Amino acid sequence: MFVWSKLSSEKWSDAWEERFAGNPSLNLVITTVPGRTTIRVEVYAEKQRDVDAVKKMFGGTVREVKNRNWAAMAQTNMPPIQVRGKLVICSARTAAEMKKAKKEHVGKEVIAIPADMAFGTGHHATTATVLRMLVDAAAPYQGRAWKMADLGCGSGILAIAAMKLGATKVWGCDFDPKAVEVSQENAERNDTPGIRFTETDILEWKAREQYDIVIANIFYDILEAGFPQIVRAVRPGGTLMVSGILKSQAESCLAVASRLGVTWDRVVTRGKWVSACGTAPQA
Repeated sequence: MFVWSKLSSEKWSDAWEERFAGNPSLNLVITTVPGRTTIRVEVYAEKQRDVDAVKKMFGGTVREVKNRNWAAMAQTNMPPIQVRGKLVICSARTAAEMKKAKKEHVGKEVIAIPADMAFGTGHHATTATVLRMLVDAAAPYQGRAWKMADLGCGSGILAIAAMKLGATKVWGCDFDPKAVEVSQENAERNDTPGIRFTETDILEWKAREQYDIVIANIFYDILEAGFPQIVRAVRPGGTLMVSGILKSQAESCLAVASRLGVTWDRVVTRGKWVSACGTAPQA
């Protein structure tokens, strides 16, 4: 394990969080000191090259962290999240823990996402909001076949949720191979091995298939650049959900998709984060 660290002004706390929140290979820790306007920003990674890249961009220092039980630290239990009375997201890791969670939440689909080295346990405002949007969007398809694409899958939580909600075909992708690996592991853990996950860079991706629902929970600048392909991947009249956007970025970011014909039906702000659900243009 390696860590990059740097002192920063407290006013940049939101910017640091936004910069690293969607990168599954980097774990951000911000430490504040009461009475001081300085914060310590730390980024942990399994590979030194990942933190070296951060140092190259922002300065700071890099060191190796030894003799820490990171696996045990990742097993800290997070409270379960209930979504629209349909889904329960918990941090169960073992079969016994999963069995216990299902017994406690009879009648709901239980999804286990351990808090490992990938973004997306369902507790972050962006993921939690999109999960609720997904439950709402899936309801009209009850009893019918539908397809979903998860762009920037992180831990695979949204792709797994779609399958639990009745999707007949689900594809998830991420630019980071670690995220793809973790997503595949989580799919196996949750009895949804039929989901296809691939290592894909959205900025180099060409949409060759259309989906009923497309979700992109990624950085706003990637969204803006990738919207032509993202919108093309949604079937005419289908649903597009986006998240990972700061309030200060939302208007300009969503306007890019609007110019491509997307109608934003719902825009939700939770804290400093914005998520939106819209309808793709008809053919």
